[in-house]
Amino acid sequence: MDALSYKTQFLNNEEAKEGKKWILVDAKNQILGRVSSEISKILRGKKKPTFTPHIDCGDNVIVINAEKVKLTGKKMTNKIYVRYTGYPGGQRFATPRTLLEKDPRKLIEKAVRGMLPKTRLGRECFRNLYVYAGETHPHQAQTPQQISL
Repeated sequence: MDALSYKTQFLNNEEAKEGKKWILVDAKNQILGRVSSEISKILRGKKKPTFTPHIDCGDNVIVINAEKVKLTGKKMTNKIYVRYTGYPGGQRFATPRTLLEKDPRKLIEKAVRGMLPKTRLGRECFRNLYVYAGETHPHQAQTPQQISL
């Protein structure tokens, strides 16, 4: 048995960029957490056999119908997103219902961002996510491959 044939192969940045694809995900009637976890895996590149932990080897993901995503139980009214403005008394609270009314894209973006690493690599992976509230998107030229989750 040759020990060199069993070495782990890692990608470099150029090889990872060549292998990027465009994936289209329809979030209509999908549960937020389940669709977000699958999106984060695709963005990170965990579903590829050439996964490299320190390289952005994931695909670009386009999410359509973000306003039609579902939450189970009473999460639509009872779940609270907390943010802080930086000023005294500047703590702000929001529910998923108010986020959907203001900007439906934010709900999926917050869920996916929370599932990615909190590092430079996680921020770089998040840049490959494109969320749209309606059916249309401006990425027809990239010929995205639609997948069902």
